[in-house]
Amino acid sequence: MVGFGPVDMPPTATVKFLGAGTAACIADLFTFPLDTAKVRLQIQGEAKAAGGGVKVTRYHGVFGTITTMVRTEGARSLYKGLVAGLQRQMSFASVRIGLYDSVKQFYTKGSEHAGIGSRLLAGCTTGAMAVAVAQPTDVVKVRFQAQASTTGASKRYQSTMHAYRTIAREEGMRGLWKGTGPNVARNAIVNCTELVTYDLIKDALLKTTPMTDDLPCHFTSAFGAGFCTTIIASPVDVVKTRYMNSARGQYCSALNCALTMITKEGPTAFYKGFMPSFLRLGSWNVVMFVTYEQLKRAMMVARHNWAVPL
Repeated sequence: MVGFGPVDMPPTATVKFLGAGTAACIADLFTFPLDTAKVRLQIQGEAKAAGGGVKVTRYHGVFGTITTMVRTEGARSLYKGLVAGLQRQMSFASVRIGLYDSVKQFYTKGSEHAGIGSRLLAGCTTGAMAVAVAQPTDVVKVRFQAQASTTGASKRYQSTMHAYRTIAREEGMRGLWKGTGPNVARNAIVNCTELVTYDLIKDALLKTTPMTDDLPCHFTSAFGAGFCTTIIASPVDVVKTRYMNSARGQYCSALNCALTMITKEGPTAFYKGFMPSFLRLGSWNVVMFVTYEQLKRAMMVARHNWAVPL
C-alpha cells in the first residue's frame, strides 16, 4: 500500500485540500450510523423540556439507539442525511483540515517550528472559515438525522434539496445559517483540539519513540486526538445540535438553548450522546487521518509519475 513508510515528497496545498475532503467523506461512510445515534441521543428529552412531549426516554445507549432505529425505522434510517453529510465534509473538511498547514505556516511566517499558539490560531481560523462555507449543509444533515421516519407528506423533509428549499422558504436564508454561532464555537474547539492534539501527539511519538511517520503513528495520534476532542467539545456540540434542530421560535438564541437545557435537564444534558460521540469521533479520526495521510502520499506519487516522463 502506498505511503506506509516515511514520505519523501511534501504534499502541496491543493493535494492537502482535495485529500482532506475525500478522506473525510470516506470516514463519514464508515461512521455515519454512530453520528446519527449521537444526534438522536442529544435531542432526547428536548420535547419533554419544552413542555410538549409525553414520551419517556426512547433511546438507551449507543447500540440500543441503533437497534431501536433499525427495528422501528429500518436500516436506512442510520444513513439519513448522508448526502448532506458528504456535501458538508467535502466543503468543510477540505477547508478546516486541508488548509490547516498552510494557515499555520502563515502564522509562523514560513518557519518550520510552530509553537502551540500558532497551531491554536491556525485551528481557530480554518474552523471558522469552514463553518462560513459549509453551515447550510450541517443544518440539513442535523435536521435529517433528527427526523424519525414517517410516511408520505407527514415527513418534515422529503429529500436533501427539498430540505434546503423548505428551510429557505419557511425560515429565510438565515435558517440555513441557523446555529452559526455555536457551530463556530464548536468547530473552533474541535479543530483546535483535534488538529493540534493530532499534531502534538504525532510530533511527540516521532521524537520520543522508535515510531516513524507511518500507519501505527497515524493511528495512535488520531485515536488520542478523538478522545481529547470528545471530552472538550461535547457540551457545545449538544447545544449546536439542539439549536439547529429546533423549531422556529423554540429558542431565541444558542445561549437560551443552553440555559434551557441546564435549567430543565441539568448539567448532564451537555454530555448526552457522549459515548456515540466518542465512538464516532474516535473512529472518524482514525479513518480520516490514516486515509488522509495515505491519500496525500498516493496523490504526490501520482503527481510525480505524471511529471516525470518514462
